[in-house]
Amino acid sequence: MRGLVVDYCGVLDGAEEDRRRWRKLLSAAKAEGISTAILSNDPGGAGAAPIRTWLEGGYVDAVVLSGEVGVEKPDQKIFGITAKRLDLPVNDLVLVDDNILNVRGAVDSGMIGVYYQQFDRAVVEIAGLFGLEGEF
Repeated sequence: MRGLVVDYCGVLDGAEEDRRRWRKLLSAAKAEGISTAILSNDPGGAGAAPIRTWLEGGYVDAVVLSGEVGVEKPDQKIFGITAKRLDLPVNDLVLVDDNILNVRGAVDSGMIGVYYQQFDRAVVEIAGLFGLEGEF
C-alpha cells in the first residue's frame, strides 16, 4: 500500500485531540513515502476552507471534493480520480471512512477499506497496513 486516503466529515473533523493525532499519523505516513489525500463528499467552494488547511499544512498531498469533481462516494469513479491525483493505482490505496457504504464502494473498486469509528481502533489497522511505528 502506497496511498492513504481519509474522509473529512466524521473522521478528520473530530475533537482537537483526534485532529492532533491524525496530523501526527499523516506526517509519519508522508515521512515513509506514503501519499496522502482527503476524499470528501463536500460541495467545495469557500465552505471547504477547513478541509484545505490539511493540504496547506502539508499533511496531505491532495484534496478531492465531490462537488468539484462531479461524482460522490461510493461511486467508483471518485476513487479513480483520487488515485490519479496521487499518481497511484487504485489497488495501492487505503480509504478510511466513517460511512460503511463508502468503505464498501472503495473495496469494490480495489482499495482496502478501513471503517472508522474512533481513532484508537483505526490507528491500529492503519499502522499495520503501512508498517508505521510510533505513538499516534
